[in-house]
Amino acid sequence: MDKKKLDFSKIRTYPIRERENKVRKEDFATPLDKGCSFIDFFDSLPNVLDANNLRSVVTAVLNARKYNKPVIVALGGHVIKCGLNPILINLMSRGIITHLAMNGSAAIHDFEIAMIGQTSEDVSVSIQDGTFGMAEETGKLMNESLRQGVKQGLGAGQSFGERIIKGDFQYNDLSVLSKAIEMGISSTVHIAIGTDIIHQHPSADGAVTGEATYKDFQMFTSAVSELGGGGVYINIGSAVIMPEVFLKALSIARNLGYPVKNFVTANFDMSLPYRSRENVVKRPHGEEGQGFSIIGKHEIMIPLFAQALLEKYEL
Repeated sequence: MDKKKLDFSKIRTYPIRERENKVRKEDFATPLDKGCSFIDFFDSLPNVLDANNLRSVVTAVLNARKYNKPVIVALGGHVIKCGLNPILINLMSRGIITHLAMNGSAAIHDFEIAMIGQTSEDVSVSIQDGTFGMAEETGKLMNESLRQGVKQGLGAGQSFGERIIKGDFQYNDLSVLSKAIEMGISSTVHIAIGTDIIHQHPSADGAVTGEATYKDFQMFTSAVSELGGGGVYINIGSAVIMPEVFLKALSIARNLGYPVKNFVTANFDMSLPYRSRENVVKRPHGEEGQGFSIIGKHEIMIPLFAQALLEKYEL
């Protein structure tokens, strides 16, 4: 069929200076000379996209601590495997992190690092003969920690941390769980039965594991209830467990009447999975607060973020 010919000569245009633009020359990166300071480097980043988001999260954390609001940091296992414990411990020691939460995988890697200074087996090899996750000491000691901790009324995070300290492992100083106890920082571990290697061991006890992690869920919810009015929640590398736990804790806190509004959330990960995007960055805020997504490798982005905090932290 023949189509009606359009008269392109009648297309309307307008002056470019009347257009709203997303990028301005004032937002460009600044080239630096050799030997510049870190803060010069950080301030030289372009004022666009994730660089701008990173600045916003740094500012939010600094403001939270300035006004004595909580900064909750939640971890997935890969964060520990990337060698970031010393960075996290440093932030804890400066009073920047006020509550440390993690999934079961992160706790296992932290425990093994404290015990032998190593972690992370080659799953593609060990799964072939059924030896994946079967390291005796990890399962035995961690499940024993939960049993003893529950008898004392402790949650999973404190149970693991206390066992690391009392076990006097060679690399205790590298454990975020043990350091949290020494520094008086709340630490919680959020376990889903069947997701962690210690659940494969004959020493595992589902009732004990459930009780320990439920105590931690209650403690975590209490921390979340204090986020309103300027607190910060940061999720690093947990694609499912911690985003889900956070959303439920937030709902409970609001259900109990806590005004958890006007706070900042941030998700640091190598991509932006569905639950992290919805449960951390978008859903929590409604008309108030802000959520940010920072995409990049943990081993690069977290040290960069931490150093920016330390350089600008004045408390």
